[in-house]
Amino acid sequence: MSIRDDIEKKADALTQSERKLSATLLADYPYAGLLSIQALAERAEVSAPSISRFVTKIGLSGYQEMQRRLIAELKAGDRSPVELHEAGQPILGGYLAEFVSRAARQMQTATDAITESQFNRICALLADPKRSIYAFGGRISDTIAQHLTFHLRQAREDVFHLPRDPEAWPEYLLRMRQGDVFFIVDFRRYQSNVAQLAEQAGKERKAQVILMTDKWLSPATRHASEVLAVPIDTGTIWDSYSAALAVTEALVTRVAEDTWSDTRKRIEAWDAARKDLVEIG
Repeated sequence: MSIRDDIEKKADALTQSERKLSATLLADYPYAGLLSIQALAERAEVSAPSISRFVTKIGLSGYQEMQRRLIAELKAGDRSPVELHEAGQPILGGYLAEFVSRAARQMQTATDAITESQFNRICALLADPKRSIYAFGGRISDTIAQHLTFHLRQAREDVFHLPRDPEAWPEYLLRMRQGDVFFIVDFRRYQSNVAQLAEQAGKERKAQVILMTDKWLSPATRHASEVLAVPIDTGTIWDSYSAALAVTEALVTRVAEDTWSDTRKRIEAWDAARKDLVEIG
């Protein structure tokens, strides 16, 4: 269980000053918790003894233990396949059946991590015709971003996927208008340039940054207005994106169904154009 989970479990029992501290920690998680206790007290506008009482209330022995656990969470977010294999849970018996079972548990857990109200907010943003949609992901997780844009393009206009070449990124950043949506996917072994893109899109272009990440939280989290923390760990050498794909498909399907009248016309026009191009080819 993460420190974030510990804080959220005690949310109803926190005092006013503790709620202020909780908000400060979660707004820049986990980095705020790595500050000195004096620096955190100044940022949250609470006293150092208040912080000590807070960490005890969430079940920790003291501030140092909280920092040790936060550092461990950061290290877990940078594990290589070699480290995952060494610390993994070997599959015994029928490999396929057990692997699919673990993936199914991931998908179920995703529905616990993402509230229905958050899901609805994000769908509304993606469906809003006044907003352009941009998407991008990490080395491997970009396949999720591509999947999102492939389906959204058939439901609506102004959907763009950023290419892999960083030299092309400024063109897309300069296209972004205030309120446009930048959907980013970044799982552990995070890429620093993804966080930099999120920062520029959010701070400079005033875009709405939606981040799909894992429970260890990409550094891009601090620049996101919405964070979808989906499970990826299967206990095997590779992380699994089954839950991420399921959530992505739920998003694009909901958008298409909510805008079905326009979506249907666009799909029909799309298919007609594609048919004509195939015949020409």
